[in-house]
Amino acid sequence: MTERMLPEADVVLIVDDVPDNLAVLHDALDESGFTVLVATNGESALARARQSLPDVILLDAVMPGMDGFEVARRLKADYTTQQIPILFMTGLTETEHVVNAFESGGADYVTKPIRPREVLARINAHLHSARLTKQARSALDAFGQATLAMRISDGRLMWQTPLARKLLEEFAGTQDDIAPRGLRNWIEGAAAARADGRDSLPLSLTRGARRLIVTLHNRTPEGEWLIGMREESDEAAIEALGHAFQLTGREAEVLYWVIKGKTNKDIGEILGTSPRTVHKHLEHVFEKLGVETRTAAAALAMNKVRVGGASSGGA
Repeated sequence: MTERMLPEADVVLIVDDVPDNLAVLHDALDESGFTVLVATNGESALARARQSLPDVILLDAVMPGMDGFEVARRLKADYTTQQIPILFMTGLTETEHVVNAFESGGADYVTKPIRPREVLARINAHLHSARLTKQARSALDAFGQATLAMRISDGRLMWQTPLARKLLEEFAGTQDDIAPRGLRNWIEGAAAARADGRDSLPLSLTRGARRLIVTLHNRTPEGEWLIGMREESDEAAIEALGHAFQLTGREAEVLYWVIKGKTNKDIGEILGTSPRTVHKHLEHVFEKLGVETRTAAAALAMNKVRVGGASSGGA
């Protein structure tokens, strides 16, 4: 008989220094099918969150030693835990405390005395949103997309796909979760242009023969900007042209430099051959692309393959 696989239970971490509060919440969540973890102080909360990566955290705002606000700030500063929704539990309803809860990274709050049904409803709402976000990010990871989200107020990188983290480290030397100043300045300018209804130009970062093209996408409901990145290099572009149009390696090289606006003489010098040989390769390129001029060839190639263009040169 085949064993039926049960869905994995969502994990909730409850952080509270009052045993009675822990007991009430633990029983209510356990009966609702959650896997429940507990912590009674800030230090143990941080350790348990990093170790178990719960789906949501219920966090008491006022605790001896490290309070809940500081716990939240540290969780949000840690790349491994920053995406976990935090729901504050507090008897402090003054505006300054509510503002403090959200500024330290809280997604929501409930007031004491705790009403288990309200807590369950809020947890389920945030879990649904977190699942959708996690699915979207997992899809980006699976397809090898270089995408990140930045909070514009302080430049914090709220999340990054593995490829985005790798490219930022290679091109900008960034190893933490704060965007480098040059990238922050560009994003601020691009976001301002978008707000004014103007197009935002991509940012180009170079490292030797490699280029990283950075483009501004959309703003998330949380107010973060989504940034896309793609690497460009002469070699990658030439290979893409060859695949797209069934060109030989040398034909693809000639077409690439045509796109870059080089004359046959220029191309001959780059490739170490004569302009006449370049002309012969170019005739084969025209035939394969079904065009008659270098301008038409360049336009067709740039529409087919992402290659940085320039004005075309003479024949």
